[in-house]
Amino acid sequence: MGQIPDIDKLDHQILSILMRNVKIPYTEIAKKLQVSGGTIHVRMKKLEESGIVNGYHLSVNPEKLGYDITAFLGIYLDKSSHYISAIAGLNKINEIVSAHYTTGLYNIFTKVICRDTNHLRDVLHAIQEIPGIQRTETFISLEAGIERNLFLDQSENILMDNEFFNRIDSTSEM
Repeated sequence: MGQIPDIDKLDHQILSILMRNVKIPYTEIAKKLQVSGGTIHVRMKKLEESGIVNGYHLSVNPEKLGYDITAFLGIYLDKSSHYISAIAGLNKINEIVSAHYTTGLYNIFTKVICRDTNHLRDVLHAIQEIPGIQRTETFISLEAGIERNLFLDQSENILMDNEFFNRIDSTSEM
């Protein structure tokens, strides 16, 4: 396990706010935390350079874009030594949104998002054509009961009131 970078309470607070809503301006975060806007910029640069912050992502609703099927695939490899080449092949399939090397029954467990069952069938066929993949088991999701970002331990952070986020959310929709 890697060494945990040295971050303090202010860093945790900044991360907590941005992990909940990345669109909040640094000036608003600075006001909330009673520091200067420059402090937030410097802290974020430090968090990026340390690898704690590794990107900013737009989250979309796949269903609104016509992707109605979310499935999870357990993938069996012929041999564990085929993992690197199998991942390289899986990485070429855009519908695979995550893939994990796992313990247990499957060597690889993936999440796939498709338009419909015909699209899923085509994706499954493409996966099963990858050298080193022996077979797959498919689980179609009926509903995502929980899907969220990691939240930091609240004992490390100030209590973030919903009024702050609601005010920011309402102004960013304009």
